[in-house]
Amino acid sequence: MLSLTVVFLACVGSATAATKGIPKHGPAIVLFNGSASDMNNFDTYIKSTGLNSDPNHIFAVENGVIHVSGKEMGYIITKQDYKNYYLRAEFKWGEGTFAPREGQARDSGILYNIQGDQKVWPRSVEFQINEGCTGDFWMTDGAALTGKDGKRVSGPAGSALKIDRFNKGEWKNVVGYRDPTNEVEKPRGEWNVVELVNRDGHVWQYVNGKLVNEGTDAFPTSGKILFQSEGAELYFRDMKLYPLK
Repeated sequence: MLSLTVVFLACVGSATAATKGIPKHGPAIVLFNGSASDMNNFDTYIKSTGLNSDPNHIFAVENGVIHVSGKEMGYIITKQDYKNYYLRAEFKWGEGTFAPREGQARDSGILYNIQGDQKVWPRSVEFQINEGCTGDFWMTDGAALTGKDGKRVSGPAGSALKIDRFNKGEWKNVVGYRDPTNEVEKPRGEWNVVELVNRDGHVWQYVNGKLVNEGTDAFPTSGKILFQSEGAELYFRDMKLYPLK
């Protein structure tokens, strides 16, 4: 009886955790599952030192998660290009904020459909991870996307433009900020689930099971995926990609 009850509760938990709207997909490609060797799926880029040179350990595997110190601008980036997939990862904020964003809202992001040279920041569409506005789109260095309202947004070369997430409230660029009307993040220190569906230029972004943004006609439509260090301490774990059927 006890065993049956445990199984039932596990099934209920799994069903509850499933995000509505995620399409059918194949088995997971594990980008990172908790071991230091899993970092072999990524290259590292630090603004001050370049490709695969991280002497100050901006990115480090600690206790089965990737600890991002945030002390320098940079990223880890997949060695492979990807197209038509469902991406799921978890993040939580740490404590520190650092120049040039010291005292400002904690900031990071997942950039995807990356094309072109390695730099801060390459041509891409961004799933913004930022206190008070996680789920915004950013189009960087010539990338483009059409928002739900039908407006086409293109980030000029060397710059970036954004599309706000759905029902976004007032935003202030101060550390610890939370959306007063429509916060989708959990309190700092708790794990958040971010999910991305990327199919032939149509993209959907989810935070903690809630659809927060959608766009079409993305340019580019495929490429590498990176996870940022952008002036704030945070942690990533359980990073998996599932090819769409």
